This record gives sequence, structure tokens and C-alpha cells, in this order.
Amino acid sequence: MDFTTVILFVLGFVLLISGAETLVRGASRLAVAGGISPLVVGLTVVAYGTSAPELAVTVQASFAGQTDIAIGNVVGSNIANILLILGISATVTPLAVSRQLVRWDIPVMIGLAVLMLVMGLDGKISRIDGLILFSGAVIYTVVAIRQSRQQTLTIATEASDLQKMGARKIKPGQAGLQLGLIVIGLALLVLGSRWLVNGAVAMARLLGASELIIGLTIVAVGTSMPEIATSIAAGIRGERDIAVGNAVGSNIFNILLVLGLCGIVAPRGVDVSPAALRFDIPVMIAVMVVCLPIFFTSYQISRWEGILFLGYYSAYLAYLFLDATRHQALPAFSLIMLTFVVPITAITLLGLTIRAFRTNSRYPET
Repeated sequence: MDFTTVILFVLGFVLLISGAETLVRGASRLAVAGGISPLVVGLTVVAYGTSAPELAVTVQASFAGQTDIAIGNVVGSNIANILLILGISATVTPLAVSRQLVRWDIPVMIGLAVLMLVMGLDGKISRIDGLILFSGAVIYTVVAIRQSRQQTLTIATEASDLQKMGARKIKPGQAGLQLGLIVIGLALLVLGSRWLVNGAVAMARLLGASELIIGLTIVAVGTSMPEIATSIAAGIRGERDIAVGNAVGSNIFNILLVLGLCGIVAPRGVDVSPAALRFDIPVMIAVMVVCLPIFFTSYQISRWEGILFLGYYSAYLAYLFLDATRHQALPAFSLIMLTFVVPITAITLLGLTIRAFRTNSRYPET
């Protein structure tokens, strides 16, 4: 095995961890200084930044006319953001979920996924569709930041703590330092993810793995490495709003900004294949819908729910592999999933949701 390949892989991993730590630290401090909640920072600055690799790959694919890669990257990343990233993060440490996220941002995420399906029914995300999505990204970001600043000011006023709030403000030079940490963190994440994926693909080829296996596993997970590293680092540092907001915000960003820009720059729009309309996009919508009962039950993602997410992501990859290889086990696998696994999970989540709703009705939020 080439020694350079191993070094590339290790350096990529180190850069990812360092970049995630730097990004979370700068973003959380900047949030406090600017009167913006960590949740909104996770939904905007961190989410947008960690999705930079997806943006670069997708826009480049659109310019090259490889629109299947563009759609696949957006849909695949959105599924991985929920099942893989939140699954791993919640398994490491249970994640708190903001009520704002359940009431506003997750419904927005689901609505955008449905809008993406509707826009693609004619087989294409047109330039007009792209302009609509891109405009939505600008509006969503502005509204999220304004709401957060207003809420922060209201809380401070009610607590008669405006002086304390002013004392926490940092000087312009210090604000520049935090912005510098964010930029450095993003750069390390992008560079680290590229080195890690390239090194992993090279090692897989040396080990004789097929291109299909590499694409379904290493590359798919590798492009989500910035989000994984950032969410885990945020959870460990106690910035759990950033961890969950990063995943949800990345999904919103992928649809509005990434897909929007692709629709604008692609010469003939972004083609949406019938296979994506029949399976992948509906799966993405279903994964997002499942977030609501899980997040609502206790406003957190417990370890067992994180393991559940990881199990379903493994099942999704297994289905893609069996379908791509036309394996004879595919019918049996699909039957087991549709007959037993999915119904049992749905019944369990429904029961937990009903119990949580009754509890919240008895003890309403004050």
C-alpha cells in the first residue's frame, strides 16, 4: 500500500477534527457576542459552511452537465445528515432539541423537500425554479437571524439585564478573531474532507473494492464528514443546539442554496431522473417527517434513537447496494423491511408521540 495514501487519509482526519473544533468555538462565541442564539448559528453559519463541499461538487457537476450527480448529492446528503450525522452524534451524547426547531425549522425543511419533489415532477429543476429556491435561502437566513436577535433582546429586557448583555459584547477586534476562527475552521473542514475522501478511495481501490462500493460507502460518508465532525464536536462541547441545527440547517441549505444555484448555472436546468422521483426523494421526505415525532417526544434525541437512525441508514445503503447489483436477496430484504421493521418502528413512534402529547397537555409550557 502506498505510504502517501495512508498519510493523506490520516492528515485529512486530523484536519477535520481540528476544523470542527475551531469552527464550533468561533461560531458559539460569535453568537453570544452578536446576540444570536447558538441554534441560529448552527442553522446558518455552521450549516452553510459545512455544506461547502456539497456546494462545490454539485455546482461543478451542473456546469459539466452531470445533473444526476447534482441531484444525487443533494438527496443523499440530506438523508445522511439526519440518519448518519444525528445518529452518530446522539450515540456519542444525547442531543437536546430546541422547541423552535420542532415548531418552525423542521416543518420548513419538510415543506422544502415536498417543494423539491413538486418542482421535479416535470423532470427538471429549471432556472426559474433555481431562482425561487435561491431567493428562499436569502429570505430564510435573514428571517432566522432577525428572529433570534429579537428573542435575545426580549429575554434580556424582561430580565432587566441589559447592562449584563452589553458587558458580554466583544470589541470589533475580538469579533474579527472569532470570524477568523470560523473561516479557518471551514477551510480545514473542506481541505480535510477532500484529503480524507481521496485517501479512502485510493485505499479502497488498493484493497480491490469495486467502484460501486466506494461510491455507496466511502464517498457518500466522506462528503458528509464536515457535518459529522462539527456535530460531534458541538455535542461534546455542550453546544447541542449547534449540533442539531447543523444537520437541519444543512438540509435546508442543500435544497435552497445548493440546488437553487445548480438550477441557475446549469445550461439546461437540473434533470431529475424518474428513479429519484420514485424512490430517493420520497425516502428523503420520509426521513425528515420521522424527525418530528422523535424530536417532539422529549425534545431530545436519545442514544437509542441515534442507534435507530444508524440502523435505518445501514438499511438504506444495503438497499442501494442490492438494487444496484440486482442481487437475488433484494425481494426478501424489501419484504422484511416493509412488513416488519417499518411498521413496528411507526407504531412505536406513534405511541411515544401520543404519550408525549398527553404529558404536554397536562403540563403545558409556562
